[in-house]
Amino acid sequence: MVSRCLVSASRARLEQLRAISSLSSCRHGSTYIRGSRFGVTAARSLIVPLTFKPCTFSVVSGGGRTAKCIHIPTVLMPPVVFVGLLVALYVWKCMMLVVFQNKIIYMPGFPPNSRWELIDNYADHCGGIKWTNERTQAADGTDLAMAVTTVPMQKGKFPTDKKDARAHVYVLYFQGNAASIPPRLPDLSWVLRNVSDSHNPDLAPLQMTFACLSYRGYWTSRGRPSEAGLRRDAEAGARWISEYHKQLYGPDRDAPVPILLLWGQSIGCGVATNLAATGKMPQNLLVRGLLLETPFLSVRTMLETLYPQKWLPYKHLWPFLRNHLDSWTNMETVAKAAREKGSPPPSMYILEAERDELVPPEHAERLLKKCQDLGLPVERVKSPAAFHSDVIMRVEGKRLAALGIVRLTQKALDVG
Repeated sequence: MVSRCLVSASRARLEQLRAISSLSSCRHGSTYIRGSRFGVTAARSLIVPLTFKPCTFSVVSGGGRTAKCIHIPTVLMPPVVFVGLLVALYVWKCMMLVVFQNKIIYMPGFPPNSRWELIDNYADHCGGIKWTNERTQAADGTDLAMAVTTVPMQKGKFPTDKKDARAHVYVLYFQGNAASIPPRLPDLSWVLRNVSDSHNPDLAPLQMTFACLSYRGYWTSRGRPSEAGLRRDAEAGARWISEYHKQLYGPDRDAPVPILLLWGQSIGCGVATNLAATGKMPQNLLVRGLLLETPFLSVRTMLETLYPQKWLPYKHLWPFLRNHLDSWTNMETVAKAAREKGSPPPSMYILEAERDELVPPEHAERLLKKCQDLGLPVERVKSPAAFHSDVIMRVEGKRLAALGIVRLTQKALDVG
């Protein structure tokens, strides 16, 4: 009888131990594990103290053998988790920068009212110059907005006959980042007035048509901005000028020669040099000059300039860039194309801001040296006391921009 009682007690104790092995809840501090098969009252009688053990990760190779074990002591687990979270955050940030780079680089919706601006809102500040709203389409069907005006190159001297002038000057303007075209029209109008007031007899009776192209996503243009899209937009602006010239003068061979000048500001410099280097130009149009206002070398060099710290991810992500706006490389392409065609290369006019807070002066200096090495006619001027975005907002900046248009036109006329 005694032996039977001992066997029964042993079996009961075995059942209790099995219950303990299937425990499901844990409490930190003194660390106890409770059973779940016997209810709360019974579980309390089965409380067993436990202790934490160091964490070990095993890497298993073929055949089920352990190739490597990483032993992490308990005290090091919090810093390991913290560092892991930092690495995950860094990788996530890099991925977001690559995926959403178009939204980071281009800011068509800033300021918030830029999409609803009207030319008429600024008409009273344009000094009598009348701007019209025109529309054109890119090769992919994107609808684009333009602001266009025509002024005499010398004040009050329009040609009595359309075909009396030797040439007709066209300036295709590419804006900088953010905002829209209408707020820029008053300052551009004063630049055009300075051109007309230059009293240069060589420019009479020439006319100048000034076309401001609004990129896709900016102002009332449709679509979303990207470098590939902006290339198509620039080509659409050149096609519009070509068609306008044909409508104005017809197919007559004695019609004035179109002189196309490209004016880019900030990121617009990259758009202008892209068009001059690799753009699909109409047969009756050649780029004869580029006015580069506050230019930079490329998006990659700007990342290195703005974020020189090695621990920041920006400049290390250049292999994943889809937007380059590489004026440095475009200069080489422009010079090479001119040599292959046997035509005179376009002239360059670099307008720099003395107090540019974004683009360092080394960019303009390197572009100047690059043009000189490639044999491209180039001139560099600096607007005193001007910052990156307000060059033509200042009187001296307006004068220098107008001087650039006049000199580029004169060089184009001299070359023929």
